[in-house]
Amino acid sequence: MADADEKVPFSRTLRRFVRTYRFLLSVILLAVGIFLVVLTVGNFTPLSSWGPFPSVNNATDQSPSGGPNYNLLFVVVGPIVVLVGAYLVGAYYIARSKFEHLMVTKSKAEFLRNLPDLEDLLWDLTPADEQRYIEKKAELRIRR
Repeated sequence: MADADEKVPFSRTLRRFVRTYRFLLSVILLAVGIFLVVLTVGNFTPLSSWGPFPSVNNATDQSPSGGPNYNLLFVVVGPIVVLVGAYLVGAYYIARSKFEHLMVTKSKAEFLRNLPDLEDLLWDLTPADEQRYIEKKAELRIRR
């Protein structure tokens, strides 16, 4: 029996945090990517002389004083982060819609037919959804 004083490893705590807040982290990643793309567009287009972009470009492009030009990094990293963030947000929405459909079904046959897919979907969802899945299996009297 585990003691209450036993320390949980950091890796397990981190995995649980990431699974619990997966959607929020995906949206934040997508927003950061969009922000980097906006900074890129603001530097390499005629918008560079309009609005807040001149002061931002002065802070991110330090090449006149011999420093690095971070705008070139934004050109590469921004679109990649947008694609990864969009994929994670889209995967979460698709998994959520499939999961919700299977959770409201009253058909034991449909639930059993989609059981392997449902277990794969749980990797993209939260621990609370995993608990709902266990309760649904108990409700339909499925032993697996």
